[in-house]
Amino acid sequence: MKTNTSDIGGKAANLRALEQLGLRVPRWTAIPASHIREILNGLAPEAFDQAIDRYTFPPAFIDTILAQFPGVPFFAVRSSAIDEDGAAFSFAGQFETHLFVKPEQVAENIKKVWKSAYSPRILEYRRHNGLAQDLGIAVIIQEMVAAESAGVAFGINPANGNRKAKVISAVYGLGEGLVSGELDSDNYILENEQISRQIADKDRQFVLDPENGGTKITEVPEAARQQPVLSDVQILDVAEMLDTCRRAFGKPQDMEFAFAEGKLYALQARPVTNLHKIPDSSAEYMLWDNSNIIESYPGVTTPLTFSFISQSYEGAYKLFSAFMGVEDKVIRQNERVFANTLGLMNGRVYYNLRTWYHMLAMLPGYSINARFMEKMMGVKERFDIPEHYRLSKGAAWWRILKMAVQMYGRFRSLPRRRAAFMALLETTISTYKQINFSEKNAHELMALYLEFERKLLNEWKAPLLNDFFAMIWFGLLQKRCEQYKISDNPNIHNDLLCGSSDIISTQPIHRSIALATEIASSPTLKTLFETQTANEIWQTLQQADDAASLHIKAEIERYILDFGERCIGELKLETVSYTQNPALFVRVLKSYVETGITAARTSGNVEESLRSNAEAELNKALRNKPFKKWRLKSTLHKARSLVSARENLRYERTRAFGIVRAIFSAMGDNWYAENLIDDPRDIFYLGKEEIFAFIEGRAVSQRLRETIALRKAEYDEYRSQAAPAERFATWGMVYHANDFFSTGKVEVIEGDLKGVGCCPGQVRARVRVVLNPGEVRSLDGDILVTSSTDPGWVTLFPSASAIIVERGSLLSHSAIVSREMGIPCIVGVTGLLKTLKTGDWVEMDGSTGVIKRILDV
Repeated sequence: MKTNTSDIGGKAANLRALEQLGLRVPRWTAIPASHIREILNGLAPEAFDQAIDRYTFPPAFIDTILAQFPGVPFFAVRSSAIDEDGAAFSFAGQFETHLFVKPEQVAENIKKVWKSAYSPRILEYRRHNGLAQDLGIAVIIQEMVAAESAGVAFGINPANGNRKAKVISAVYGLGEGLVSGELDSDNYILENEQISRQIADKDRQFVLDPENGGTKITEVPEAARQQPVLSDVQILDVAEMLDTCRRAFGKPQDMEFAFAEGKLYALQARPVTNLHKIPDSSAEYMLWDNSNIIESYPGVTTPLTFSFISQSYEGAYKLFSAFMGVEDKVIRQNERVFANTLGLMNGRVYYNLRTWYHMLAMLPGYSINARFMEKMMGVKERFDIPEHYRLSKGAAWWRILKMAVQMYGRFRSLPRRRAAFMALLETTISTYKQINFSEKNAHELMALYLEFERKLLNEWKAPLLNDFFAMIWFGLLQKRCEQYKISDNPNIHNDLLCGSSDIISTQPIHRSIALATEIASSPTLKTLFETQTANEIWQTLQQADDAASLHIKAEIERYILDFGERCIGELKLETVSYTQNPALFVRVLKSYVETGITAARTSGNVEESLRSNAEAELNKALRNKPFKKWRLKSTLHKARSLVSARENLRYERTRAFGIVRAIFSAMGDNWYAENLIDDPRDIFYLGKEEIFAFIEGRAVSQRLRETIALRKAEYDEYRSQAAPAERFATWGMVYHANDFFSTGKVEVIEGDLKGVGCCPGQVRARVRVVLNPGEVRSLDGDILVTSSTDPGWVTLFPSASAIIVERGSLLSHSAIVSREMGIPCIVGVTGLLKTLKTGDWVEMDGSTGVIKRILDV
């Protein structure tokens, strides 16, 4: 039902609508807004009050109004602005309302309402909310009901947004004391046909002042103070009125009501305001967290990357669940769970912890010991679990036994599986590297991607298995080091893993520093790298014919052939890799040359020293305990092998993503050439399936340019905003009414900071907070402080005296690489970026994980 508010205002229009619904409304009439507009037309705002004071109502104007209310002794005179009581803005309490007005006082109170419309507080309210200044305000003259009780009713619970609840607040007498906040009220909450009551001590009430007009406060009789204001029947009558209005208006209502002589009166109705800011707590609860995934997808991630990785994660966790003994039937029944492992919040990638918990609950062990499983997997939040997830104890034990046998076989065959996967990957990538994607049309590029997905991306079993066993054996190593008490060093298990020369993650940094050393040793090349831009340097090397330049050019090309996809943001398809633009790698070499980073300056034996010292402690502690020594060394051997393979397989993932990047970059070039998009890189603002649907004739919209322009504007806005909180909750529709920037869990730490020490060394230096490594050429010996890193950050590590990272663990990339490079490092520092800023001085200890702020420098 809709009402016309053009001249009688929102409140009067709502009264008319309530009457049309058959609800009991006290008799009323309205003076239209056009009346006051005519009075004030052409006047400056500062002259409004005087003009209203001087105004004389036409003869019989007031008498004509009063004649509509024969025998009525008192009236309510209240505002009805054009935009009052709307869904967006209620103007609650902003305009004047006068109750129990005698007939002879009606005219002067109409003028008071008019004047309130132009008060400074109303002008400021309009300005603050971006509302136009309107000269018009209608005035309602309404029969005054001498209420025995009155109140306010909401069609939702406004405190928590529960759309399935209703909240009714009521007081004795008139509702004026409730609306103004002067009186305590009873509160009734209706949900699932149940009424919960909060009964107040009601010692006062607003009633009619028959002598002077208006209202006065009187005491409530002692016997009634602790009694409910409303009976159950009255509560249900108010609830039915709310439902009637909800059905008619299509939105939950905020209503004022009164009971007089046992009859329910509807006094006012308006939509619940700011509904778009109140999440529905009765709907599905989800918890979002990006504390780990931000390492792989820092900053804003484009739609194409998100659409690609969403499908990749879905497939990976279906495979993993099958490995862990979850039946295919269960996996098929829970397609939506696996499809929603990730979320995109203001352009940033988050884990959906609810779906992770549901995946955990599908595992056979959950039906036997849910709390143990939650602790083992590091799950802190609990969610409601569908009953069909649970197995009987017997079925669960049988599934676990079956899974254990299978997992033992998979572990034994893991080296063979890894080798087979690496062979498949190398063959597939080598084949695709030989393809000139620029010669392919859109259909051919799509077919190449789909074949790549089928052949390689869907065969990611070995890396998943390796990740799982790496987690298991790393945990076992840590547990046995503690159990056997081999050292007072809490990170002894970490030190034992140091010095693995087969970890590929450190090779790019060693090779790039070796290149920088060569360049610095040649006066001609050093001058070139110090005086020219990266693009100019690469152009010069392309054209040079002297032996030194040709050698360096060949070495750069060889490096890019091996590690061209290892760059900042390497898992984001929109990232421009070194393969695509070699000048970006030249820029890294240039920064090393300029800051004097050479092999001599960065070489050392920190890793070897840590490892040998840790092994010496192990041998000493277990000197006379051969079984424990054998058992621990066996665990250490397996953990070293798995952790090294984990890092190396992650690099292979980077190479595979590089092929996908090349295919879709070529798609962008093709669409630009066909005049479908304005820039080749616009392709990244479309989802993968959107691209394929356009090619195949399944697109729901053919307006590519408009879609892309809209998304680019939206994502530019996300880039200019602060990032959402690391962890936050949502209810109901994720993108509706939820606050992604909740500061409830923000921790600003007083005193020393504490994290996980990853590489020993004490450093006292200035802090440099870096959020985008692409904007920093060199740290010049400052301590690198950031939220997370990905493998592409390693080119920045050599210029840092130490590294402190807010997120991460002993197995995170920054921890492993810092140990290889001998740079003191601490990860997992809660509240780091809320506590430190660029320019602060700290003293950090990479062994203990303690960071002391130095206030007097």
